[in-house]
Amino acid sequence: MLYFYTPCPADPAGPGCPVFDRPGVFDAAREGCRLPIRDGNTAPEKPKKPASPEEKSVALSLTEARRELALANRIVANEGVIDAFGHVSMRHPDDPGRYLLSRSRAPELVTPDDFVEYHLDSVPVRDPGVGQYSERVIHGEIYKARPDVMAVCHHHAPAFMPLLATRADYVPVFHLGAVGGIKPPYWDQHDEFGDTNMLVVKPEEGASLARALGQGWMVLMNRHGVTVAGTSVKDCIFRCVYSAMNAAYQVQALCIGASVASLTPGEAQLCGRISTATTGLERAWEYWSMRATKAGGIGPAAPRAVPARKGATGKAAGSKVGKGSAKKTKAGAARRR
Repeated sequence: MLYFYTPCPADPAGPGCPVFDRPGVFDAAREGCRLPIRDGNTAPEKPKKPASPEEKSVALSLTEARRELALANRIVANEGVIDAFGHVSMRHPDDPGRYLLSRSRAPELVTPDDFVEYHLDSVPVRDPGVGQYSERVIHGEIYKARPDVMAVCHHHAPAFMPLLATRADYVPVFHLGAVGGIKPPYWDQHDEFGDTNMLVVKPEEGASLARALGQGWMVLMNRHGVTVAGTSVKDCIFRCVYSAMNAAYQVQALCIGASVASLTPGEAQLCGRISTATTGLERAWEYWSMRATKAGGIGPAAPRAVPARKGATGKAAGSKVGKGSAKKTKAGAARRR
């Protein structure tokens, strides 16, 4: 730590005391002259003002938003919509020009502390110092094109893959499947960008996908996956789960007959209001939250390397202890039987 010269309260007439080297009777007074600073020319920072009620409210709202978004990641993983790949984001609750997306991590393990704040051009507000999803432009470009979208999910649900591999139209075959619409648009990256690795990593690719989504809520990505938008995080997850369920039913029905009966446009419109005009959305969210909790809740923090125990040589120091403990456990179980 560096210090600077300042007039000593015990000797104000003096030219200043080097606080680290002045002998004599002023030792105690010199302790008051130790002012840590960043360098030898700038004064220490002034104490920060306490947060105002408005600032505290914003912080609390952001904390709650992070918690909800972490749970959303956990839910879509637990419901089989997402595996190690895919991601869920939300528009920043207090700044529509930003959005929140986890660092590059399997959704089932995402925690509230994993979220990175991005501008709509998908550049982080500050360097997060961690790996980031390469396809984050999907989210940024949709938020940029659609001010009414508050959450986005990109996934590769197994239920959808037979449709995506054959470019078959998605049609709602039961009432809750209406959340995906009737024959939502397809987007084929190859049509505009030629051969790629299928990942949407360039802003122009994300913008193209956003144009294909249009004013709808779901766009199918040929031989790749699905991107879903929502008016809230809960709405987005509702659409993801029930559209995937519908896709599974549709594919199974095609195994029985050559065609399936779709809801009519009027039926689809009325059924689409189930999540907004009834308690359906909150009821489903509560159900999925309980299932996620039973499955282990929000995932643990990222694993950290465990330092080796001092004196350990050869095998890990705890390996023999582990074996011994296992033997004792087995022996105890045998006695109880």
